[in-house]
Amino acid sequence: LYTLSSQATHEAVHLLCRVLVFDPSKRISAKDALAHPYLDEGRLRYHTCMCKCCFSTSTGRVYTSDFEPVTNPKFDDTFEKNLSSVRQVKEIIHQFILEQQKGNRVPLCINPQSAAFKSFISSTVAQPSEMPPSPLVWE
Repeated sequence: LYTLSSQATHEAVHLLCRVLVFDPSKRISAKDALAHPYLDEGRLRYHTCMCKCCFSTSTGRVYTSDFEPVTNPKFDDTFEKNLSSVRQVKEIIHQFILEQQKGNRVPLCINPQSAAFKSFISSTVAQPSEMPPSPLVWE
């Protein structure tokens, strides 16, 4: 891995070696990877000026007590396993769009005087015959 870049540090190669382990039971966890020394400099830079969890006072910068919080609930993708057809996916997307429209959001406004309007209005979507073959079989 050192040959990939002349700027590869020992810490960078060490983290890559731990992350790129094929066996998930032997691979470094996300929590341990985030605590790896290679990420310290980037974390320090981020918490020095860009984050919203730390703040400045007249006496200096006050840092959060937990620089890398770990989420408790895992993402639940069970709804995807119940999708068996393109029609179902379209219905769910349609319902999602309808729910989003009910919210208090600024409506989409298209400016016909915009310089990009002419190309926008004449743009097209790829037809099914123009799409590459999909590895998934739907219906």
